[in-house]
Amino acid sequence: MNLRLLDAAAADFDAQLQRLLEVDAAPDREIDARAGQILDDVRARGDAALLEYTARYDRLVAASVAELEIGVDAMQAALAGLAAQDRAALQEAAGRIRRFHEQGRQADWDVTDPDGTTLGIRVTPLDRVGIYVPGGKAAYPSSVLMNALPARVAGVGEIIMAVPTPDGARNPLVLAAAAVAGVTRAFAIGGAQAVGALAYGTATIPPVDKIVGPGNAYVAAAKRRVFGTVGIDMIAGPSEILIIADGSTDPQWIAMDLFSQAEHDEMAQAILLTPDRAYRDAVHQAIVALLPTMPRRAIIETSLGARGALILVRDLEQACALANRIAPEHLEISTQAARRWLSRIRHAGAIFLGPYSSEALGDYCAGPNHVLPTARTARFSSPLGVSDFQKRSSVIEVSAQGAQALGRTAARLAHGEGLAAHARSAELRLQPGTPTGRPAARRGAAGPRGKA
Repeated sequence: MNLRLLDAAAADFDAQLQRLLEVDAAPDREIDARAGQILDDVRARGDAALLEYTARYDRLVAASVAELEIGVDAMQAALAGLAAQDRAALQEAAGRIRRFHEQGRQADWDVTDPDGTTLGIRVTPLDRVGIYVPGGKAAYPSSVLMNALPARVAGVGEIIMAVPTPDGARNPLVLAAAAVAGVTRAFAIGGAQAVGALAYGTATIPPVDKIVGPGNAYVAAAKRRVFGTVGIDMIAGPSEILIIADGSTDPQWIAMDLFSQAEHDEMAQAILLTPDRAYRDAVHQAIVALLPTMPRRAIIETSLGARGALILVRDLEQACALANRIAPEHLEISTQAARRWLSRIRHAGAIFLGPYSSEALGDYCAGPNHVLPTARTARFSSPLGVSDFQKRSSVIEVSAQGAQALGRTAARLAHGEGLAAHARSAELRLQPGTPTGRPAARRGAAGPRGKA
């Protein structure tokens, strides 16, 4: 297998790393244009367009969009029909995710000045959100939990799920997860047409305030286009894992952790940083030995060959510096006393400390969200959380005394900007005898009657 073995001490390492990290984040023009056409069509024709696209792309023919709705009873039936162990696993994961996100709920706050003026923030949940859950090649009940549960914790009133069901096949785990997570309505639609329905609304599907959840290139392009009409979580790229290892973790564990992200798709990225050359070689040997045992071997091999690397670094300090440069979606620090390196990390979507903290646990049931920033956007973005489903309103309650000082300041600034009505609005509230914020007339300037 063609897997890069790089050395950070090499003269051309920076150029090699840059090539490794490069990925065309710009949307494919043809995909973007087609997504735009679908969105326009859904906006214009609503349910009729949804029925046509669902028949064309998912081979699912329905007389009405109402037939594509998956009722709460169907979700509950799917949950009841699961094997006991599957149901217990879903409920355990949901409980951990819910408990974690309850810590992130924002609350109202205020502060009162000595003059009695009170300023603060009021936090309210979004009214209605849409969650997109991929379907077709694989089922993602974990995505249902990770997207719906923070919304439920935030207090969102309605959670509408869109999930494609090619050939009409509904995945019971996905529907069961929707029941556990408190999804209020669900529709068997997918693609850019589902994004359009959630953003603009149709006769059957109400418009939402925000759309979250991963999808294919058409879904990503559609989400990018509807932003502004609705909020979105992020434009997710291929999955990524970066592992910093000191050589103390079993090489097979590290190899499998690299596989865990490489198996997502051919464009996923898996990178190891280690200061131990012999350990790097041992991980390489483990990769070669374990790869033939993987059901998704072809995808892993393509991913590692195209965008994977095992990199020899000078020390763990340099590894942390490179991790900040790469800003990965998932970062494992698989070292002794791993927490000592946490303060060195500034940019990562999720950080896994110690040899037992495999990234796979974060994907399913540890508790923190697995919807994470990719493609170096961890430099300025954060994991999905409760705050993504809440909004803040400023609250300003000015006392009569406070209006005197604030009024003078506001009037002065408003006159400086040439906005007389702003200034006058503040000045009208000044008590008699309070100096105004009006700039003094220049010597020689015209007076009220136009005389110098």
